[in-house]
Amino acid sequence: MKFCQNCGAEINENAVVCVNCGCAIAPEKKEPTPATDGMALAIKIFLIIGCIAQGWMVLPLAWCLPITISTFKKFKTGEPVGTGLKVCALLFVNTIAGILMLCRSDDK
Repeated sequence: MKFCQNCGAEINENAVVCVNCGCAIAPEKKEPTPATDGMALAIKIFLIIGCIAQGWMVLPLAWCLPITISTFKKFKTGEPVGTGLKVCALLFVNTIAGILMLCRSDDK
């Protein structure tokens, strides 16, 4: 069962407002979980390969590394990866990693 944060009355699990005091019920926050699936590992590997492959040109590392690091952080914290970051990875780091990221569902 769920209880009102204001008055402590027992309320329905799906309640939006407490019937006892009329206080709005805040939705429960879900804690993000780190991405530990096989597709996340494959994406990480292909991002690293893309950075290494373009590393000899030096200048592309200015965008390869931030995209790769940002993606790694989002996977570690369990945050969803935005479509913009996925497309940037597709275009500027590694095509395979970008395609895998676009195919991957972030609502785990």
